[in-house]
Amino acid sequence: MVTLLLLLVIIAGGAAFYIWNAMQPVQPQAQPVPFTVVKGTGTSAIADTLEQKGLIRNALVFKAYLKFKQQGSAFKAGKYEAQPGITFDQIIAKLSAGDVVKEEMIRFTIPEGFTIRQMADKLQKEGLADREQFLQLANDPSAFDVSLVRDIPKQAGLRYALEGYLFPETYELKKGSTIKDIVQAMLEQTQKRLNNIPDLDAKLKQRGETLHQLLTVASLVEREVVVDEERPIVAGVIYNRLKQDKKLEIDATVQYMLDKQKERLYYKDLAIKSPYNTYLHQGLPPGPIASPSLKSVVAALEPKATDYLFYVTKKDGTHKHLFAATYKEHLHNIQVSNRKTK
Repeated sequence: MVTLLLLLVIIAGGAAFYIWNAMQPVQPQAQPVPFTVVKGTGTSAIADTLEQKGLIRNALVFKAYLKFKQQGSAFKAGKYEAQPGITFDQIIAKLSAGDVVKEEMIRFTIPEGFTIRQMADKLQKEGLADREQFLQLANDPSAFDVSLVRDIPKQAGLRYALEGYLFPETYELKKGSTIKDIVQAMLEQTQKRLNNIPDLDAKLKQRGETLHQLLTVASLVEREVVVDEERPIVAGVIYNRLKQDKKLEIDATVQYMLDKQKERLYYKDLAIKSPYNTYLHQGLPPGPIASPSLKSVVAALEPKATDYLFYVTKKDGTHKHLFAATYKEHLHNIQVSNRKTK
């Protein structure tokens, strides 16, 4: 009887030692070991993978430990890295938290007021996109699965169909993202920002305005205004001139036609034949001339009611404007502005 009891104690001790030993971390190593948990993979298969990768000593004991701890049901799929030498609990915590390997990312910023061409140049310079391919995609809205592009009219004269529809923002995408992925992300960001504007559709309907027209006005505001509080005022001026069938005569639309920005426009520039030339044609240009900020979009949607029909930039370094309701007042403001430079 004593012999049998002693034998049972030895067996139990041996089993306990076996389990204890199996639960000990493997030999620590400096190099982390990658492993992948595919979506839908059960804990048994995960344990087998961990043993095969040399991260645990015994898959069967790990499975039993999971059952004892009532863990494993919340393990998340993904690509992981684990340092040989960590404990069962540390592995469980990593899998439960979804502490996956961060994928290598690309990061780029599109400033507010950038045109499609400026974006293409910037992305090519940063080695993220081929300029010509980007410009080609900018004229192919049908290539993108975003409801926003359905509002783009198929009309003659549009320089780039997606002009004004790519939101100016800092983006972070997976390394290896295609040009199409980049444009898709920018369109989705615009859609997201517009969706966050309260009652956008109702306000557009009330104004009798399309989204394309709104973004066009917003882009004009973006290129004309620096001081935020003036955005709704300039938007109001644009709408006032439209209502009175006056040509907008906005310098930014002429600048858009030129290959390079000019510090000063000449009369010959104002005579360039283009549907975007608001010195020659009444109404809005065919589409946006840049990517407007959200502030400019809201200003175009909610313009300030004034009698102003004119504005001129103050030449005092403030980037502000002088506004006028009559041409006579406007001429006076021009004189005042010019005196500031002397």
